[in-house]
Amino acid sequence: MLLNHSTLHCHIMQSFVDTGTAPTIDEMATAFAVSTTELTAALEDLQDYHGVVLQPKSKEVWVMHPFSAAPTNFFIKADHCCWWGNCAWCSMGAAALLKCDLTITTTAGAEAKQLIVKVKDGQLEQNSLLVHFPIPMQHAWDNVTYTCSNMLLFESEQDILNWCQRHRMPVGDIQPLQKIWQFSQVWYGNHMRQDWHKWTIDEARAMFQQFGLQGPIWDLPVQQGRF
Repeated sequence: MLLNHSTLHCHIMQSFVDTGTAPTIDEMATAFAVSTTELTAALEDLQDYHGVVLQPKSKEVWVMHPFSAAPTNFFIKADHCCWWGNCAWCSMGAAALLKCDLTITTTAGAEAKQLIVKVKDGQLEQNSLLVHFPIPMQHAWDNVTYTCSNMLLFESEQDILNWCQRHRMPVGDIQPLQKIWQFSQVWYGNHMRQDWHKWTIDEARAMFQQFGLQGPIWDLPVQQGRF
């Protein structure tokens, strides 16, 4: 199997979908018939391309959006398997990729109150929840794990305002979960493809505009590059 950004991304993504977690470096090196040194270099290149997040020392896969190989506040469960999503947005993306009935268990604002979101027959059953996006998208990859950790679910706008005051977090953009569900199906629509590529800044901006995601949180610079 040819080793490049697209095939490596697809291989890891397929493992997440099928097993709930990422393959190891040794397993990937065997699958691609390369040395672990060559495979690790390919993973680091993919990370530079914003296609994966690696554990800092071991270089094993930590995150491949929308999935996480480490525990998060978003637990996704179907009859045959379970997964962790990185955030509210990622969890919607995972549900879109998995294409099965499932539940997403999280807590409001990563605090005490449990929230359960259900997807059944391709439809989101919980339509009243809100997603808070406090980190501007142009800075999302400055520390993408931190960015994801703050994309949380809430029951009301007032809950978000209170949470922001309590945790000294700026109030960002607030969107209905239903819109993020629809958006995620397009955003993650190519993630299982053998010819996957990372969205360019122009492509990301166009998708934001398509779904009415506007304002300072969603503004992206006019420049070449990938999101």
